[in-house]
Amino acid sequence: MAKQIITPHLWYDKEAREAAEFYVHAFGRNSKIKDVTTIHDTPSGSADIVSFDILGYEFMAISAGPVFKINPSISFHVKCRTIDEVNQTWEKLVPGGFVMMELGQYPFSKKYGWIQDKYGVSWQIIYTEGEYISRITPAFMFTGDVCGKAEEAINYYALVFPNANAQVLDRYTAGEEPDEAGTVRYAQFILGGQEFVAMDSALSHNFKFNEAVSLIVNCKGQEEIDYYWDKLSAVPEAEQCGWIKDKYGVSWQIIPENMGELMSENLEKTTPVMLKMKKIIIEDLKQAAKDQNR
Repeated sequence: MAKQIITPHLWYDKEAREAAEFYVHAFGRNSKIKDVTTIHDTPSGSADIVSFDILGYEFMAISAGPVFKINPSISFHVKCRTIDEVNQTWEKLVPGGFVMMELGQYPFSKKYGWIQDKYGVSWQIIYTEGEYISRITPAFMFTGDVCGKAEEAINYYALVFPNANAQVLDRYTAGEEPDEAGTVRYAQFILGGQEFVAMDSALSHNFKFNEAVSLIVNCKGQEEIDYYWDKLSAVPEAEQCGWIKDKYGVSWQIIPENMGELMSENLEKTTPVMLKMKKIIIEDLKQAAKDQNR
């Protein structure tokens, strides 16, 4: 898969590094921790930022205090080529976790299970014989006041991002209450060449989209930052340190693709400047790094 434009980001209290190590062990091949950076004097104190790959798919995580809690509104499909791989992955993820759908045979797959692991992240482990773009696919569940808006949302995202499209592959039908006939049972959408899936669910869930699972948009420069910020930000009070929330409640981080490099040039100076920002201004970070002798 080409370089990811969009990177899932996981918020933990203090377990980011521990969780990343757990995932690298659980998924094995093409899984690794790439970098761990600690920033200091944040509102949550010192915070570990961890970059890691799962099956070749890039993730980021942060330990930043018990502010947000990960929930199943955004989960991750894990596509396996053999039933043995499904079973083995499941066995590694299940200890200390919560089973949302039992591992077994379903109309859509010979072997599938949905587990919320001991760190709160939800994985849908599925045996698949079809083609796919990557082994990992983020899956959006539209619940509560945004239930019924999955189709509208994915069509909107497909207008915002390059190399994008959206299609509803299956809809609820009459008699499947509480879900309304015509709403999305399963949809696929492509953003920046990356695959995502979405569904509506009118069941009584105690969760919805929040900042604990956000999506980093890696921008090539200030022009792209400005573009995505203008297109996606819909909740002004949620704007902070490059974070925004869209009109469906999904959290995004609009940052330069070389954010780590910009920050690491002089963390002592760049961190306080970044923490005061709403939208990331690249030139201000560069200037802060140059001011190290002041």
